[in-house]
Amino acid sequence: MYILLIAAFVFIALSMTIYLAKRYKRCPSDKILVVFGKVGKGQSARCMHGGGALVIPLFQDYMYMSLTPMTINIDLQNALSLQNIRINVPSTFTVGVSTIPEITNNAAERLLGLAPREIESMAREIIFGQLRLTVASLTIEQINQDRESFLSAIRSNVEPELNKIGLYLINVNITDITDESNYILSIGKKAAAEAINTAKVDVAVQEKLGSIGEAEATREKEIRVAENVAESIKGQKKAQAEQRVYVQHQEAEAVKGENLAEANIADYNAHLAVKQAEALRLGEVAKRVAEVEIQKAQYLAEQERLNAAEVVQVEINKRKIEIDAEAVAQRTRKEARGEADAVLMKYEAEAAGVQKVLSAKASGYQALVESCHGDAKAAATLLMVEKIEEIAQMQVAAIRSLKFDKITVWDSGSGAGKGTTSTADFARNLIKSLPPLHEVAKMAGVELPEYLGHLSAEGSDTTKAPSPTPPAAPVAPAPPVIR
Repeated sequence: MYILLIAAFVFIALSMTIYLAKRYKRCPSDKILVVFGKVGKGQSARCMHGGGALVIPLFQDYMYMSLTPMTINIDLQNALSLQNIRINVPSTFTVGVSTIPEITNNAAERLLGLAPREIESMAREIIFGQLRLTVASLTIEQINQDRESFLSAIRSNVEPELNKIGLYLINVNITDITDESNYILSIGKKAAAEAINTAKVDVAVQEKLGSIGEAEATREKEIRVAENVAESIKGQKKAQAEQRVYVQHQEAEAVKGENLAEANIADYNAHLAVKQAEALRLGEVAKRVAEVEIQKAQYLAEQERLNAAEVVQVEINKRKIEIDAEAVAQRTRKEARGEADAVLMKYEAEAAGVQKVLSAKASGYQALVESCHGDAKAAATLLMVEKIEEIAQMQVAAIRSLKFDKITVWDSGSGAGKGTTSTADFARNLIKSLPPLHEVAKMAGVELPEYLGHLSAEGSDTTKAPSPTPPAAPVAPAPPVIR
C-alpha cells in the first residue's frame, strides 16, 4: 500500500515537473519575450531580452517580438526647404525594436502581434512626416554642405517619435540630394570655382616666393663669386705689391696699397648694386603677376555669386507667376460656374412658367369641354366664336391698309340692267374679294351656328338679313368720269 502511494506521488511530481518545464519559455537573443495577462499590478506586459520566464497557465500567455532590423526606403520628393526651394531627399532608414525597457514596453503595447509589413508601414509614415519637417527647418546650404548636422537633426526629430511606438533609429543614409531649380548644382559650381581660384592664387604666391628665393640665391651666389674673384685679384695684387716692395721704396708701396684697396671696394660696390637691381626687378615682376591673378580670381568669384543670386530670383519670380496664374484660373472657374448656375436657374424658371401656363390652359379647355357635355366640337366652336371679332378686325385692317394713289373707272352708265353703275359694281366687287366669315370659319374647321347667318346660293355671306333696297331711279348715261 505504501509503495503504491509513493509511486503515485512520484508520478504526480514527475508529471508536474514535466508540465512546468514545458511552460518555462526561454527568450532567444534575437527576440523579446512578452508575457502578458496577470503579470503584476499596474503592468500590461512583462518584457524580457534573454533568459526565460515561467508562464502560468490560464493566468498568463506569451508572444515573441523580433529584433531583426527593418530597412525602410524613403523617397521624399518636392520637400519645401527654409528658403522655399523644393528639393528631393532620397534616403534609407534602418529601424528595429528597442531593448531599452521603457521603449520595449511601448513596443509590447503597440506592436505586439503585428506583421513586419504593418510595422514598417507605420514607421514609414512617422519618418516621412518628421523628415519633411526637418527639411523645412534648414537651408539648402545646411542640408547639402553640413551632412553631419543634417543627420543629427533628422535623428533628433525622428527618434523620439519612433520611441513612442517602441522602435529606435539604428542608421540613416542620405543618398543624393537634388532640386528642380538646380540651386545645389550652382552651389557646387560656385564652390569648385572658388577652390580653383584659391588654388591659382596659392600657385601664384608660391611661384612668387620661388622667384624671390631664386633671385636671392642667384644674388648670393654672384656675391660670393664676386668676393672670391675679388679675393683672388686682391691676392694677385698683393703678390705684385709684395714683389714691388723689394723694388720700390716703402712710401710707394703704401700709396699703391691704398689705391688697390679703394679699387677693390669700388668694384665690390658696383657688383652689389647690379645684383640688387636685378633682384628688385624680379620681385616687382612676380608681384605684378600675382596681383593680376588675384584680380582674375575675384572677378570669377563675383560672377558666380551674381549668377547664383539671379537663379534664386528667377525661381522666386517663377513661383509667384504660378501662384497668380492658379488664382486667376480658380476665379475664372468660379465665375463660369456661377454664370452656368444662373443660366440653368433662368431656364428652369422659364420651363416652370411655360408648364404652369400649359397646365392652366389644359384645365380651362377641360372645363370648357365638360361644360359642353363632352362635345369637343362645340367647345372648339365656342372658342372660334370668341375669335370672330378679331378676325373681322383683321379683315378690315387688310382693306384699310390698302393705299390707292389713283383709281380710274370708265363708267358708261350701264348697270347691267339692274339700275347700278359700273362704279358701284367696282366697290361691291372689291368688298366681295374679302372671304366671308363662314368661309373663314370653315377653313378653321368650325361650322358656325344658324343664328349667325348662312351662305347664299351665290356664295355671299348673309350673316345679317339685308334690308330691302328701293329700286334705283333711272339714270341717264353719263360721260366717263375719271376718279
